[in-house]
Amino acid sequence: MGMSVTISTANHSDAEKILKLQYLCYQGEAELYGDYTIEPLTQTLDDLRAELAGGTVLVARLGEEVVGSVRGAVDDDGTARIGKLIVHPRMQRHGLGGRLLAALEDRLAAEAEAKRYRLFTGHRSQVNLRMYRKLGYEQVGAAEPVNRRLSLVYMEKSAPEPPARAGNYAATA
Repeated sequence: MGMSVTISTANHSDAEKILKLQYLCYQGEAELYGDYTIEPLTQTLDDLRAELAGGTVLVARLGEEVVGSVRGAVDDDGTARIGKLIVHPRMQRHGLGGRLLAALEDRLAAEAEAKRYRLFTGHRSQVNLRMYRKLGYEQVGAAEPVNRRLSLVYMEKSAPEPPARAGNYAATA
């Protein structure tokens, strides 16, 4: 009998699993840009625990194994900042990243009234750029140089309008 992947809110006990998966998943990005000091590879367990406490963190599980994760928080202006979308290499290219991102978008819209979603990726990260475009994200502004090897591409999309509530009908004559 096969297991299916479930997506749920991360809990405190997931922190170490998420951090190990993050280290694994960001090796390719570090190699692509020739920089193994990128923040996802230098983040501490305490920093990650603070993110768990201060924002929304989802995990994808295959049985008990954490095989994906994504994080987000909504600013005062309604912008949901999404980060560190990771999927275990053996689980990539099966739509799990899109499922995690959609689940986070839904959660942030429902619980924190997100008006727009914003994320970033490196300018050479073609797989990420393609996926985000496929999911409705568009580049905003020019890529921002970080150093001579890396520029960040910021992408954004609007949150869907919330459905009309019962009883909020416009009067017609």
